[in-house]
Amino acid sequence: MTAAVELEGLTKVFGDVRALDGVDLAVETGSVYGFLGPNGAGKTTTLRILTGLARPTTGSARVLGHDVVRAGNDVRAAIGFLPDVPAFYPWMTAPETLRFFGALFGVGGKELDQRVEALLDLAGLAGVDSKVGEYSRGMRQRLGVAQALINAPRLLMLDEPTSALDPIGRRDVLEMIGALKERTTVFFSTHILSDVERVCDTITVLDRGRVVRQGPIGEFKRDRGAARIAIEVDRGGAALAARLASEPWCVGCTREGETLSCAVDDVDAARRALPALVAARELGLVRMVEEETTLEDVFVELVGGAR
Repeated sequence: MTAAVELEGLTKVFGDVRALDGVDLAVETGSVYGFLGPNGAGKTTTLRILTGLARPTTGSARVLGHDVVRAGNDVRAAIGFLPDVPAFYPWMTAPETLRFFGALFGVGGKELDQRVEALLDLAGLAGVDSKVGEYSRGMRQRLGVAQALINAPRLLMLDEPTSALDPIGRRDVLEMIGALKERTTVFFSTHILSDVERVCDTITVLDRGRVVRQGPIGEFKRDRGAARIAIEVDRGGAALAARLASEPWCVGCTREGETLSCAVDDVDAARRALPALVAARELGLVRMVEEETTLEDVFVELVGGAR
């Protein structure tokens, strides 16, 4: 099966700045793919190349099996795009907006009626009669996703769709994106780690124009290395932390008051030893819990140390 997006050695140079430096990735058809990186990593530059708004300096970029430099309107008609700040005519309603964009793609008649109705329902805007100029930021973003889907694209590209939203607006947009899984391919560019963790299957981490790592999210967490176990005692946390640091399975221990967080490379050994070590010092064990590795943990390890 042809990948929805393929980048090979993609490089973009602006004067003395290498915004992209030999980027390779492949986005599986039907996936929700997270394109993750800090601000300035090169994410928007990549999207501009994929949408034909910029040309690569070297390397290649293909969408839906076609070179983006040579792609014609038939290829672009199969792509949906949502910029980070979508703009609409403020005097239109949501149905009018979707009909306007549908007409630009040559969609009309009963087919357009059905798409508008379905997309308004997906965006939670069915029955909303107010003008777009009166919408909240979250409502405009949801309308933006609906607008990007009006041509029934095979590939939907989203540039920071939740970056300026409040928690409710972010939840609504993420639910829309999640509902698209396996219905179309979604290429989701963002720096918000929790959003990626919630909706994406596979991710690429980009930093300073280079791919740091890519693969399924589960592999990122499994391969991180040491797990963590948090314990809380009723007293004596400082002395216990010093004692735990000498254990062969402990690769690091931090303390905040009487709560300790231990990085361990042998979870089974730590589970057996920790209660015994606490009891041997005649301390009270208030809490012991394994801490789940988050994407933030992995991200900081990959790009945080260089900043």
